Amino acid sequence: MSSTPANNDDETPKDPLQEMLANLLGGQGMEGFDPAELAKAAGLPSDPNALAQMFAQVQSMMSGSSDTPVNWELAHDAARKAAAGDDPSVTPAQQREVDEALRLAEMWLDPYTDLAATSIIGRAWSRAEWVEETLGTWQRLTEPVANSIAFAISTAMNEQLPAEMKAMMGDAANMMQNMGGALFGLQLGQAVGALAKEVLGSTDIGIPLADLQMALLPANVKAFGEGLEVPEQEIRLFLALREAAHARLFVQVPWLRGHLLGAIESYARGIHIDMSRIEDLAHNLDPSNPEAMQAALSEGVFMPARTPDQEAALSKLETALALVEGWVDELTFEAASNLPAAAAIRETIRRRRATGGPAEHAFGSLVGLELRPRRLREAAALWASLKEQRGIVGRDAIWAHPDLLPTAADLDDAAGFSARRSAEDASEADVDAALAKLLDGGFEDNEPLKHEPQESGEPEPGKQDPDTDNPADL
Repeated sequence: MSSTPANNDDETPKDPLQEMLANLLGGQGMEGFDPAELAKAAGLPSDPNALAQMFAQVQSMMSGSSDTPVNWELAHDAARKAAAGDDPSVTPAQQREVDEALRLAEMWLDPYTDLAATSIIGRAWSRAEWVEETLGTWQRLTEPVANSIAFAISTAMNEQLPAEMKAMMGDAANMMQNMGGALFGLQLGQAVGALAKEVLGSTDIGIPLADLQMALLPANVKAFGEGLEVPEQEIRLFLALREAAHARLFVQVPWLRGHLLGAIESYARGIHIDMSRIEDLAHNLDPSNPEAMQAALSEGVFMPARTPDQEAALSKLETALALVEGWVDELTFEAASNLPAAAAIRETIRRRRATGGPAEHAFGSLVGLELRPRRLREAAALWASLKEQRGIVGRDAIWAHPDLLPTAADLDDAAGFSARRSAEDASEADVDAALAKLLDGGFEDNEPLKHEPQESGEPEPGKQDPDTDNPADL
């Protein structure tokens, strides 16, 4: 950090944004502060021109009004900038290769599933195109927690702002109203843009981020294959099988996408922001210590401990994600049995999905949720067991309704799931048969009732005692 004072004498107007940051971040002033250090701490671009453009956007946004607590336009711009760089446009040859791989994948999947093929046309996307196609879903997933965070940050900052600063800002007070939304939008855009450099297709994290589409990202597919010593064509075909299997599942099981997205939204709405931690952050962060700032941001400073209800919701969500990934994993490996490196590619993807990349961790810290199928292997074993016991049709029939899905306990005992479900089905069938007979009048009036005989010797209600009630004996 330079010690050269900035030109801020009494005759030079002071920048309200600069003054506000000076008071919020430790009160040490921003004179001579190196913008590169602030960028490093916040995970922003280090390029001076890109940084200047980004802060210009933030200031422009804060000076206006917004219909929502989070500025999604800022998130979009930040995501595009984070995904930019080494992001070449898709060539016609790459588009043709992806289209052919996805068409072939659909044919290879047909013998291994009862779910019909889709008529979706395969696409090849650049990273920027992936951002454009998926940002709407990211907004839907993060908006509940984003609104909470934006409100909490703006409230905390407004309370920490000195009275003289409030008077100086005057008409710029609405800037404070949008500060939380600006910070969250900026961080979300950075996280989505970083994910664009890691994902391989439109369903790479287990949910369809782009509704009713199949796509691969050629640049990321090539990067994924580096070091595997497997021909790129073979890797592309294996990944196309996974993408086509995901698409087939979500198209032919129409309730599934809403089931997953609804579970994520419910979990996010249950998050309550820890205001005390935000106030501590505003009080104690030292702008001269970028490492401490980076650590605070990366540890998810806004997120309190999960409640028991959230833990239960998270367990259900992780089970559903594992079931989706397990089914896709098993189906893909069966369909790719004639690819020499299928087993090696499968294991690489399993480990990748289980651990998550840096961008997934950043996103998890931001919204308090990591979309990883932690029990993928157990789920794949369950689907394999169901196919062995019930066949392909019986296995895929489990997707007919959400109430039929296996639970987390079923993943612990995959071999016993089919027996337990058969017993439940038999019991339900008995009840249904009895109800149908009753509705059809199948139970006659003189049919003996199943109850214990009376021990008192007294006649049952409505019947005469032949020894005492015979009219001839009266």
